Amino acid sequence: MTKSQTVAALAEKTELSKAQVVKLLEELAALAYAEAKNSFVIPGIGKLVLVHRKARTGRNPATGATIEIPAKTVVKFRVAKACKEAVLSAG
Repeated sequence: MTKSQTVAALAEKTELSKAQVVKLLEELAALAYAEAKNSFVIPGIGKLVLVHRKARTGRNPATGATIEIPAKTVVKFRVAKACKEAVLSAG
């Protein structure tokens, strides 16, 4: 589903204008980016969390040389149990 299809579907279901739905989605995304460091929950869908990855040894697939991959913090999305159940039981 594309962004425009999502906006159209939400506008129809909520009786809001497409412009209002676009603004709502933009504000939701901005709030998620700002609050991800504290974990950000979208009820019924999932949660954005920051995860620290340790430094590790890797391998360059082209040359086979061993390389050191530095530690870093990454953003992960953890899918809610209710979302998993709804999606997997629908298939």
